[in-house]
Amino acid sequence: MNLVPTEEQRHLRDAARRFAASPPGRDAWRRLAEDLGVTGLIVPERHGGAGAGAAELTVVLEELGAALVPVPFLSCSVLAASLLARLGGTADLLAGIASGDAVVVAAPWWDPAAGPVTADADGRLHGRLPHVVDGHLADVLLVVTGSREIFAVDADTVSRRTLTTLDLTRGAARVELRGVVGRRLPCADPAAALDAAWNLAAVGLAAEQLGVARRCLEMTVRYARTRVQFGRPIGSFQAVKHALADLYVDCELAESAVRYAAWAADAAPGELPRAAALALTSMTAFHAADQAVHLHGGIGFTWEHGLHLYYRRAKAAQHFLGDPAAHLDRLAAHLPHP
Repeated sequence: MNLVPTEEQRHLRDAARRFAASPPGRDAWRRLAEDLGVTGLIVPERHGGAGAGAAELTVVLEELGAALVPVPFLSCSVLAASLLARLGGTADLLAGIASGDAVVVAAPWWDPAAGPVTADADGRLHGRLPHVVDGHLADVLLVVTGSREIFAVDADTVSRRTLTTLDLTRGAARVELRGVVGRRLPCADPAAALDAAWNLAAVGLAAEQLGVARRCLEMTVRYARTRVQFGRPIGSFQAVKHALADLYVDCELAESAVRYAAWAADAAPGELPRAAALALTSMTAFHAADQAVHLHGGIGFTWEHGLHLYYRRAKAAQHFLGDPAAHLDRLAAHLPHP
């Protein structure tokens, strides 16, 4: 097991960092596909993708998370692509993701708030999905029925309403299926395919949260060096030093958890590394954002400063794939009982 990034991964990180530093614009998804070539990072090579693994995904997602780049990479290039790669009859959808021509979004089959989706014998779908992350951007929706059948649905045929959410950099939509026709995607073991896709998305979200935490730390360190109070930079005060040192340690621990979870996703699939990484990074990201707002003082509470966007992302992301408590419960369930 080697958790040190390879030379190729370092080059990928540098390229992703340069991309994230540029203004996103409306063509960000196209540029992500054409200039960086990562929308199909885990798409098999035979479908035009790179055929990369979880380690490469985490490299890109950490940089996108650090800059809050508003693209559907996690929902499309990770969750949907991972699921499609385990299904039959999906070559066109995978090729569309790899080229950037299609945004495919998986509706949250794990969300208890979503009512059951049913399918008629002729493939017509009925149901309501109250919160589909990036659903407003989707060209195709992947819908899972209560019987674990998986359908691809043209997003233009459903009723969609864009939602105003806590996270201003990641949108969502409410989707209603009123007898729309879906394309049934065959799968020998739907439960295994859904679990594998969800686990990989959880590792990706952990990397994204790590990026949020690190950027909050960087912003706060920079501010503490330049903000002067009582004739000296506030970073020279012991209380501020200790707070920043604690955040640094938290980020290092979170990075180790993410690196291990990425390795485990490819080499030794299981839920424990993923649960540990997502629980730790979710708590670290929110704590880092909270401390950043606090240590920035008055400016940190203003809409003009970008910190509130990180605070919003860190909090909202805690509920995308389950909150930290749920992941800690999964870890606790594997502890030996007295």
